Amino acid sequence: MRGIVLAAVAIQLGLALPALAENPPDSERPINEVLPLFEPNHCAAFRDATEQLFCGDPDLNGAAAKLNIAIQNRLNRLANRRLAIEENAEWIRDRNSSCGVFANQRLSSRNVQPIRTCLLRETEERTEILTDPNFDCLATNSAAGALICSEPSLAIAKTELNDHVLQLVARLKPDDARDALSEYERWGRERDRKCALADKDNVPLEELSSSEGCLSDYFSEKTAEVAAARGDPGKIFGRHLASPLPDADAVDLCVAQIHAANACENFLAVSRVSQIDHKVAEDSALVTAEVEMIVLSPFAVCSPIASGCTGTCWDLKSGKANAAPGSRDSLSVAHRLRIAKAFAFQKAGSGWRCNTTSLQPVDSGIALRGP
Repeated sequence: MRGIVLAAVAIQLGLALPALAENPPDSERPINEVLPLFEPNHCAAFRDATEQLFCGDPDLNGAAAKLNIAIQNRLNRLANRRLAIEENAEWIRDRNSSCGVFANQRLSSRNVQPIRTCLLRETEERTEILTDPNFDCLATNSAAGALICSEPSLAIAKTELNDHVLQLVARLKPDDARDALSEYERWGRERDRKCALADKDNVPLEELSSSEGCLSDYFSEKTAEVAAARGDPGKIFGRHLASPLPDADAVDLCVAQIHAANACENFLAVSRVSQIDHKVAEDSALVTAEVEMIVLSPFAVCSPIASGCTGTCWDLKSGKANAAPGSRDSLSVAHRLRIAKAFAFQKAGSGWRCNTTSLQPVDSGIALRGP
């Protein structure tokens, strides 16, 4: 059962492999006859062909164990884990593609050896790369990450805040720690909006220098706030404070609360929230926003996860919301889902609280493959 345990670890980290169609035997030897551990590890339990290979081949099985350790060690040194999980999900997609494994493809037993050799080489190289501390900066895929890594003072400030946050999170129970890390990731999205770094991932680095002062101030303020908690995570996380304004930051908080209530964190991560329109009255407001999410672990296009965590079912052929009835398709790792929705807010003292408790129904949606 070792292969099953490894796959379970990957799913818990939001790093499960892309979903593939179940593989009936080809005209040659069945898969179970060419993979020595297939029967002992009960690899038939997996519908995913790549997971079957990692489960049933001794060398791939051992390489997967080492990779999982390297992934976990990297996550343990990061507080903002979403970018690391997202980057790893995209690597998995690229690895499978470069090794000749594609979604909805039947895996022929005659192709097992070359695919196995490629997967093993890619996995071993990935494990070695993840042990390099500099990789966290080299792998950054956001404008803020690139700017921070290019400026030593910002990189040091980020590391200091990261260390303070991890010390607080270490005092929490597992479920509360997961929620706190998700909240910390939301801080990063709020920071990027405040510092004019959202939606600038393809902007040349020299054009982002005007945001350095804002980032520096953010790290100073947040580090002081966390240090002032004096080791009490309850003073920082899980307070569900009202938002100062009914805006994209408020929508981001609202989506985080909906995702927490529906246990979405193992399947999806919010990558971007942007305001489209807003209507504000004295005591109420309606904010229309676009929310982008990245798939971290496969799930059916029409399922409780799809409806509860994205607000809709999905049609992968058209890339639009609303799947055909009875569809058996699955959203694979690194799919990006964008929904537009109006969120209702009510004035509460000096702040605003979200009255929207579900992502259903959405105004529109689109599913995109890759970054």
